[in-house]
Amino acid sequence: MGDRTRAHTGAAGGATTADRPSSVRNVVLVGHSGSGKTTLVEALAQTAGAVNRAGRIEDGTTLSDYDEIEHRQQRSVQLSLVPVEWAGCRVNLLDTPGYADFVGELRAGLRAADAALFVVSAAQEADAVAGATRAVWEECAAVGMPRAIVVTHLDTARTPFDEMVRVCGEVLGGDDPDAVLPLHLPVHGPEGPDGHAPLTGLTCLLTRQVFDCSSGERRERPPDDTQRAPLRAARDRLIEGIIAESEDETLMDRYLGGAEIDVASLVEDLERAVARGTFHPVLAAAPAAEGARQGVGTVELLDLVTGGFPTPSERPVPGVTPLHGASRPVPSCDPDGPLIAEVVKTSSDPYVGRVSLVRVFSGTLRPDETVHVFGRGLTDPAHEARPFHEAEVRVGALSAPFGKQQRPLTSCAAGDLACVAKLGTAETGDTLSDPDLPLLLDPWTTPDPLLPLAIEAHSKADEDKLSQGLARLVAEDPTMRLEQNQDTHQLVLWCLGEAHQDVALDRLRNHYGVQVDAVPHEVALRETFAAPSTGRGRHVKQSGGHGQYAICEIDVEPLPAGSGVEFVDKVVGGSVPRQFISSVEKGVRAQAARGVVAGHPLVDVRVTLRDGKSHSVDSSDAAFQTAGALALREAAADTRIRFLEPVDEVRVLVPDDYVGPVMSDLSGRRGRVIGTEQSGSGRTLVRAEVPELEIDRYAVDLRSLSHGAGRFDRAYARHEAMPPQLAERLGKRRENRPDDT
Repeated sequence: MGDRTRAHTGAAGGATTADRPSSVRNVVLVGHSGSGKTTLVEALAQTAGAVNRAGRIEDGTTLSDYDEIEHRQQRSVQLSLVPVEWAGCRVNLLDTPGYADFVGELRAGLRAADAALFVVSAAQEADAVAGATRAVWEECAAVGMPRAIVVTHLDTARTPFDEMVRVCGEVLGGDDPDAVLPLHLPVHGPEGPDGHAPLTGLTCLLTRQVFDCSSGERRERPPDDTQRAPLRAARDRLIEGIIAESEDETLMDRYLGGAEIDVASLVEDLERAVARGTFHPVLAAAPAAEGARQGVGTVELLDLVTGGFPTPSERPVPGVTPLHGASRPVPSCDPDGPLIAEVVKTSSDPYVGRVSLVRVFSGTLRPDETVHVFGRGLTDPAHEARPFHEAEVRVGALSAPFGKQQRPLTSCAAGDLACVAKLGTAETGDTLSDPDLPLLLDPWTTPDPLLPLAIEAHSKADEDKLSQGLARLVAEDPTMRLEQNQDTHQLVLWCLGEAHQDVALDRLRNHYGVQVDAVPHEVALRETFAAPSTGRGRHVKQSGGHGQYAICEIDVEPLPAGSGVEFVDKVVGGSVPRQFISSVEKGVRAQAARGVVAGHPLVDVRVTLRDGKSHSVDSSDAAFQTAGALALREAAADTRIRFLEPVDEVRVLVPDDYVGPVMSDLSGRRGRVIGTEQSGSGRTLVRAEVPELEIDRYAVDLRSLSHGAGRFDRAYARHEAMPPQLAERLGKRRENRPDDT
């Protein structure tokens, strides 16, 4: 186990300075919404003595009292850190939202952690393990992150524990379901009037002892007669699974020969296999009953975390790139090494201001020191919402969050996490390093937000604060993208789902004091001529003094897609003076940019100026610009205008079971399915071309269609002619269109 601190069952350790990576465990809790992650974190904190029997901190608040948005939304919406002490270790519990809209917070938790606890609820349907949970499991497997599984809600179970273990083995174990096995069997009390049997204890398969919590205290006793047979069968399978992962090649022969393998050797091999990420134990847990000191299974879970999960020094540091010609260091989790840290979360405190949750990968972070901050965002670095940025910043106060409290820290060594106040303009994903050795950590990936929310300031006062509020919002949450659409002139906030949108509006309103109104999102349409036409623009005005005189005649003809707007001069005889030819072109192009029917830009036409008239005194640049615009509008009035809609290339990745419904749904959206291809085990990639008008809410609809297991991306392909029936509805706006002259 290297320098891993050995856990001592049932004994909570005292405070630790966490100045060595060997005394730190960073664990992220992952699971479906409603699986009980937050309740489990509170139960672990209670068992570790961080909160009292009523689940409260010394100031009388609970761990979940600190976030008002979560109370209003009635769900976890952000990553939260709860540090506890156990068996001489500092255990950083990273609680993540289970709802798919907040997967960005989950990815941040995975970045900050060295191991993962997957929380599944026996009160939910067994297939809740699949879908999004399986996708995250595979992400962890790809980077070799150790994982364990915790089954909750066994007192109200729809699915028995043994069935949950089987499902987890099949869905998460992949080709090796024997790598997903229980360490304990649950013990239930008598059924109550509601038909539910409370979880009162656990039977340890290795020690063959029952940890009974039915009295409110954890007591050890031997199993009774009804428990011995299932214990024996499950124990044999567990031992075989542990031995299969053992580095001792003689162990299997000894076991098959009838030798009794001592428990200490089995525990050591188990912990090695868990730390390597090749064996995934399943545990059962339940919060403490009223008045009880600790919950069922929480001691066993903390023992597994401290004894079996890896230390930060046993996990690789993410790749780094030296900046400005600096030498490339060899990253290692060394408190005395060069500083390499990362902002994994940014939040705003009404009193402190911006607070950054930082994971230190190397070196030691201290208050009042100067660090180099470099960021390139977590999406396309060329995107205007995520520009490259760097600065040298003085580190503010360090603290460890605990509910509403911020407990001061004197330093944060390699492997640990801390909150940093007033870290300049640092954003989520930024790298902190020594100013003499500036570095950049390889960024983690975040999903592209694909659900648009068009917003407007509610009042003039809100308009003045809107840009600053939105800038802070996207700096805190890299899964939001801000766009000022040049075609529709709308301000669009791209989110991951409707709940994500609700939280964004809530934060703008309550954190930044900005009231905004959501307005219908507009798609960037185009207009073009369906057939050739002619137009005459006459702008003649005389109101005393210098008048305005300009007449021009034009021909307009459609061009192939992608041609833009061409302007051709075929004036003969000087009917339009040479100096005013460019004025007509300016007027035509300005009107084309404004559109000729419904306010969408006109494209793919050739405009030919063939004749006109001028006045030696009253003609001017402005007059001929106006005449050119009028001529184009008149030409449009005498022919049919065709609307062009943007078409996206859409790639949908779904489990094989949902390929048929997804293809049918895309066809119903006027989509053209281009093809399908296998993409890994049990998944299919569906490629299609779909009009943007039909996929505005596809992020929400696909989640419903695929039970949260599907994801997609989209990219602009081209503009195509809109069906006549849709174009007719848009054309009705023509009579209400304001005069652009």
